[in-house]
Amino acid sequence: MTSPVELPELPQDDLPGLFDGTVPPGVYRLPSVGPDALMQADAAGWVDAVVDLAGVTTKAEFMDRCVGGLELPEYFGRNWDALADVLTDLSWWGETRGYLVLVTSWSAFEEAAPREADAAAEIFTAAVGFWAVRETPLTVLLG
Repeated sequence: MTSPVELPELPQDDLPGLFDGTVPPGVYRLPSVGPDALMQADAAGWVDAVVDLAGVTTKAEFMDRCVGGLELPEYFGRNWDALADVLTDLSWWGETRGYLVLVTSWSAFEEAAPREADAAAEIFTAAVGFWAVRETPLTVLLG
């Protein structure tokens, strides 16, 4: 699995580059994930979502937060394979210039549930790779 420790950090000053194409899409750690990223995504015509992991310590809780934050369809199976499937579909989000997923309280989740965090990071990375060869990029920011 991809270890979240190996995920690159995105300097706050590089955030606008995600939306103008000068910074490649990816899964990045961002020390301060907040409304600034959402405003920039909206201004660039991207769809954005926030997955708040405050207090999450289990896979089931993680999946519940993904359901709400990502507004996942009712058919979502609440397992790793199902998460991978929906992140490579995203049709329920409609037409867009890009997709941004902000994951808050990532470090606490990573500490509380390292195996689940590794699995989630692997799925996020694979989904970003899927979208990287298409016209609509996906970026995941872990804060």
